[in-house]
Amino acid sequence: MPEKPATPEDRPADRSAVRVLLRLWPYVRPVRGRFFSAAAVAIVASCLSLVIPLVLKWLVDGPVADRDPGGVWLGALYLLLLGFAEAGLFGLRRWLVARPLSSVEARMREDLYGRLQRLPIAFHDRWASGQLLSRGTTDLMLVRMFLAFPLTFLVVNGVTLLAGCALLLAQDWSLGLVLLTPVVPVVVLCSFFESRYAVVARRAQDQVGDLTTVVEESVLGIRIVKGFGRHRSQAESFRQLARLLRSTELAKARLLALIWALITILPELAIGATLVLGTVQVADGDLSAGTLVAFLSTALALRWPVESIGFLLAMSQEAATATERYFEVMDAEAEPDTAVAGGGPAAGGPDGVRFERVSFRYPDAPEGTPPVLDGIDLHIRPGETLALVGATGSGKTTLTALVPRLHEATGGRILLDGEDIALMDRERLRSLVSVAFEEPTLFSASVGENVLMGAGQDAGGAELRRALGIAQADGFVDRLPEGAGTQVGEQGLSLSGGQRQRLALARAVVGRPRFLVLDDPLSALDVHTEARVEAALREVLKETTALVVAHRPSTVMLADRVALLSGGRIAAVGTHQELLRSSGEYAWLMAGEGDGER
Repeated sequence: MPEKPATPEDRPADRSAVRVLLRLWPYVRPVRGRFFSAAAVAIVASCLSLVIPLVLKWLVDGPVADRDPGGVWLGALYLLLLGFAEAGLFGLRRWLVARPLSSVEARMREDLYGRLQRLPIAFHDRWASGQLLSRGTTDLMLVRMFLAFPLTFLVVNGVTLLAGCALLLAQDWSLGLVLLTPVVPVVVLCSFFESRYAVVARRAQDQVGDLTTVVEESVLGIRIVKGFGRHRSQAESFRQLARLLRSTELAKARLLALIWALITILPELAIGATLVLGTVQVADGDLSAGTLVAFLSTALALRWPVESIGFLLAMSQEAATATERYFEVMDAEAEPDTAVAGGGPAAGGPDGVRFERVSFRYPDAPEGTPPVLDGIDLHIRPGETLALVGATGSGKTTLTALVPRLHEATGGRILLDGEDIALMDRERLRSLVSVAFEEPTLFSASVGENVLMGAGQDAGGAELRRALGIAQADGFVDRLPEGAGTQVGEQGLSLSGGQRQRLALARAVVGRPRFLVLDDPLSALDVHTEARVEAALREVLKETTALVVAHRPSTVMLADRVALLSGGRIAAVGTHQELLRSSGEYAWLMAGEGDGER
């Protein structure tokens, strides 16, 4: 079952948004020059708005008081130039950050994709694909938006507020103290809001991942949905998750509306009180009209930095949550290239494949459950084909997955020509071992590209034609609109199950592998096609050492020997005829009665 991401309540209580966001620094560092330049430009632009009140003070106390029209026009020109300069600087800031932050997002997305390729199969078994998709799309978009706007303006607005407060106190310290009265309540409110909003933001982003999963499953399984008339139930599942996400988003909106209202009303009350007190001082002659105009203009210029605190903190919390979700994947333990412990004899002459006391238990299996495989001892001689037979759920597919290290054996060791695979570089191991699975997976690429994925970089048309011929796929491929250049579409669903399986088999044999692992590769073929494939496959199997999972006597007949897997152990090994005589379980399976659970 896909793993459910940790809920906000599961996270450490001392979780710091600042510490989480600091993990972005390695991605920002390469573009720090333009990023810091953009912040400096924004600070200058924002501080220019504080110069405007000083010009107004000069206008009121000077040209206006002296009834000097020329001075008024000069003051208006100053204000216009300041406005143009501020707008130009903010435009420059946007230009400075646009390209580098897009590259930051691109690098993070590339790293995430690369990490997903290196994470073990067990990780992908636990995690819902929609959760991974949302981390590579929605979450990274939130990170980019944070770097482009909230991060810069948290700094810019902080500097502007400090400069503005200093200017207010310099103009009139008593009015300045009145205006700064809401500072403590606003700080307390922001702290309360930040902790509450972080929980709701994480819940919303996890729910986006759940919703993405439902959409992806419905699209990929559209044939099942339509075939069984389950569109209404699928729509209802989607509707429930969408409603749940809607309620969470409304909770976010309520929190943001509350903090915005409180952050707005407190400074407004302070400005109102300042206006009354300042007017009284002007009437008493203790304050000039120009100073009061400048003071109130400065206070109004600081409204935006104060009022923006709420949504800047909200966007910062969403970015922190997105960063946290991103690094949940990046911090997951990747497949090691080689094992630290273990060992075995150095590779000598050909020795085939050896399983020595191999056991396996899934990492998330409940404690106390028996292992899937327990003490497997098996030797496939060089050039031999061994068929692996067993009831459903006996562990056949799991055993075959251990050879290319799609799963790591939890006990014992597997040797290829005398060399312990746990000590081999994964890339080298997988160049020696080729696999074909029962459920063939094709990619949104051409037929030729899908098949040649199993070959080296230098493989070309000759190797492709040979592999298609072995898999008896050349006939239907030649009838496709563009032959081997035909795009097969997502997961190859434009092809039949038998066609997909034959292309998967062609992919497995195209590179002339030294070791071949086939997991019931002919299950979707009709009897006549199966016979032709088997005839061609026999020639290939003469050149390789192969392990073939088989369910039918016709597939078993490809093998030199047969191993019966039962209860996680090898119960018997011999030829097909020997096991028919000596093993009742094997005879029962070959009689066609072992297709169900046992």
